[in-house]
Amino acid sequence: MAIVSIYTVGRLKHPYDHPASRDFYRVGNDVFRQAIKSGQLIEDFSPIGVTIPEEIKKGEGEPAITLTVWSSLQSLFKFTYSGNHMQALKDRNKWMESYQDKHQPYVVWWSENLNDVSWAEAFKRYDYFIQNGPSPFAFNFKNAFDEKGEPFLIK
Repeated sequence: MAIVSIYTVGRLKHPYDHPASRDFYRVGNDVFRQAIKSGQLIEDFSPIGVTIPEEIKKGEGEPAITLTVWSSLQSLFKFTYSGNHMQALKDRNKWMESYQDKHQPYVVWWSENLNDVSWAEAFKRYDYFIQNGPSPFAFNFKNAFDEKGEPFLIK
């Protein structure tokens, strides 16, 4: 059974210790608790100690990255657009810098097992998505693919 991973990337407007950034992380903890309660989150990879690619570090603010693995594309989509996470998306501009050019806030991909998911893989998939657009290798919700590589409309 295939699993689905999502790598998100943003840049905080303020340093980590700024009150606005602390609010972002407080809300993030609430979002994480919602993810755990969903029963669909398989793994959450810590960004601590991860070497972030230079192109992600460019800019004034501090990078904020996540990498999680989910049991299905539908459960990931439902989580993303409901509850605390949906509210956090609405409040994103309070915490995150705006981007120019080809920035995408996330990339999604399928894997056969958890051992195939890593930060290096996330960075590779993200770079591919930025350079080539959506494909079965790396995609977003608007242009999704199922685990067999067929275009998929998420409902």
